[in-house]
Parts: sequence; structure tokens; C-alpha cells
Amino acid sequence: MSQAVYILGGAQTDFSRNWAREGLEIYDMFAETLREGIDAAGIEPAQIEVGHVGNFVGDLFTGQGLLGGFFGQVYPELASLPTSRHEAACASGSIAVLSAMRDIEAGHYQVACVLGLELMRNVDGKTGAEHLGAARWLGHEANSADFPWPHMFDRIAREYDQRYGIDSDHLNRIAEINFGNAKRNPNAQTRGWNFPEGCFSSNDELNPVIDGSVRKMDCGQITDGAACVILAGEAAARAHAEKRGLKLADIPRIKGWGHHSAPILLETKLQLSKDQPLLFPHAKATLDDAWQRAGFSSLDELDGLETHDCFTVTEYMAIDHSGLTAPGESWKAVNEGRITRDGDFPINPSGGLIGLGHPVGATGVRMLLDCAKQVSGTAGDYQLEKAENMITFNVGGSTTTCASFVVGVGA
Repeated sequence: MSQAVYILGGAQTDFSRNWAREGLEIYDMFAETLREGIDAAGIEPAQIEVGHVGNFVGDLFTGQGLLGGFFGQVYPELASLPTSRHEAACASGSIAVLSAMRDIEAGHYQVACVLGLELMRNVDGKTGAEHLGAARWLGHEANSADFPWPHMFDRIAREYDQRYGIDSDHLNRIAEINFGNAKRNPNAQTRGWNFPEGCFSSNDELNPVIDGSVRKMDCGQITDGAACVILAGEAAARAHAEKRGLKLADIPRIKGWGHHSAPILLETKLQLSKDQPLLFPHAKATLDDAWQRAGFSSLDELDGLETHDCFTVTEYMAIDHSGLTAPGESWKAVNEGRITRDGDFPINPSGGLIGLGHPVGATGVRMLLDCAKQVSGTAGDYQLEKAENMITFNVGGSTTTCASFVVGVGA
């Protein structure tokens, strides 16, 4: 890291809200989140020197582009703010964060606002699935599928099964853990949901098949939502800490990062890795880069993971690709209880995409914010007992874009 990048604070919306039903539009979501993020960070709007927006398909769902123009619409002080928008499917928010970091590291700006958002519940499910299908290679894969992403991630589950064997009980357990964690999160879409006994199983009535091996409870929850973080260089963070009576070491810092992309076609990715230990070597490289750049000697030195679980098999993949287990042995971490909030390496204490919700452009930013909350001890009812350093893993498409951040306090 050429210069330290700190997280002064941020905010997220309640992911259970349906903004269209409230008569609100994507601007309203942006404005509310920006105001709350600035307030939570304890800064003035005029202190923001650059703005970055993470958004995947706002143009398709809402017809609205040029989202960076909303900054100046909300605050007159930001009327001439330099802004940009970033798209990398479900990793759009993380790419916006990386871009803001580059601004700070280069010394161009000291304070950046990153806001990720997606409004998605204003259309029917089939239309929404078609819009989200833009992250596959259109016309070349999942052509006959009504719902492209369950179809694609069933293919990943089948590849796991072919290479190592996979037991649906372990995927069901991942879903159960994440839905359970979400009950503690006041912003989780599913916090008030009730789950009948037997739904975390292969019971076709209680947990119906969506596509192939993918069942209802395997799926992340598409929803409306936004998340915002205020990032700062060391000089601005030090001044901020002094103003609030804190030490610089008390402010969460992005200690390391990773970012790799792969060919867009899923079959190309799987073909490239056919003789390798892992399905997606670039995903492992992304996670390894993050904790190594943060100065750690192994993943075990970290305290937990906020990971992409658009489907349970995505989290299953993250477990062995992170190095928590040997390739193909993610089930061991599930069986041993390592990934529960009381385990030695909790995964998704927030509830993840399955329990908390997945507003696509917001997810990478939300993961970063949740890790900042954990390491600063401000996560409330879902606070982990030990969380000094946390890592994120965010995926766009069929792992076409992977991004990871290590967030911690102290040295």
C-alpha cells in the first residue's frame, strides 16, 4: 500500500425496503444514503473532494444513468465535485472503492465518498433476471435458462461434484447459518422471516428446486439498497481523529487489497483450471493478494470474512479458495463449525447476500462497511467477540471479476 487509506464511517439502507412501493426513485435512495453516510462519518459535505459510484444496471432497471451527477444535486457544496461511475456486475461497489483508493494513494485527493446502489424491485422477477443476465456472455451461455444465474451456479456446483464430490447438506447448512446471522442485523431483508422446520434440506416442497441442484434456500436475496463509505488519506484521517478525541490507530484502515479478472465465459474459466487444484485460481490470487499486501503471513491471522454468497456454492467456493481448507474440502469448515459466528473464522456475521440481501451495486461497499463496523466494535447485535482484522471477497458474474479488502485497526 503506497499510502494508508482510512474509513471514517458510512451508512447503508434497510435492505427490506421496496423503494418503488414507497413512491421513491433511485435518486431518493442515493440522497438518503449520502446524507446518512456523511453524518455517520462526522464530516461536512464540503470536505469530500471526489465521488465514486458503484452501480451495475441502473440504466436497465430505472432508465437512469450518469449517477455521479446526484452528488451535486444533493449538496450545493458538491456542485463541481469530480465524479465517476464504475461497473463490474456484482463487484461494481468494490471497483468503485479501488478507484477511490487510487485517487487517495496518488495524492490527488484526501477525502473520497464511495456510494454503491441498486434499485431492483420495481420490475417483475423474470424481467429482473433478464437485466441481471447482462453479466454473462449474452448469447453464448445460459441461453435457454429463464433465470441465468441459478443455472450458471448450478454448473459450478456440478463441477465441484465432479472434481471432489459435494454434499447438499453442507450447502444447506451455509444457508441456515447466514439466515440465522441476519436475524441479528437491523438492516437485513430477511431479519423477520420465519423458516419452517425442514426447509434447510433437500425437501422439494419446503425447499423447491430452482435450477438443477440449486434450491430456493441456496439463493441470495435480490433487493433494493445502497451503502456509502467515506475514505480518507492519513493526513485527513489524523485530523479527523484528533477532532473526535481518538487515536489514528482507532480508525479502521484498508490494510490490503486484491483484484483479478478472468474470461467472461464460465466454461473458459473451468477449462483453464481443469488440471489445477482449485476451480478459480484467480479467486485465490485475489484473496492471497489482499492478506499478503496487508502484511499477514496467513489467512489464519485474520478474524473473519464477509464473502459473496449469491448462492451457497459461492460461499462454499470462497472457503477453500481462501485457504481455510484444502481444495475441495470446504465441507470440513462447515462440519467443524468454524464459519459460525462463534467459530474460529466466522463468515458473514452480517447475514451475507443470502440473509442480509444483495442490491448488486451496493454489495462491495456494504461488505467494506460491515468489516469497518466489526473492527471498530460498532456492529451492534451482530458484533463478533474478536474482530481486529477482517477480509472481504466480492465477485462479479461467474467470478469474472474478483475483489478483496483487508480492513483492520491498529498497526
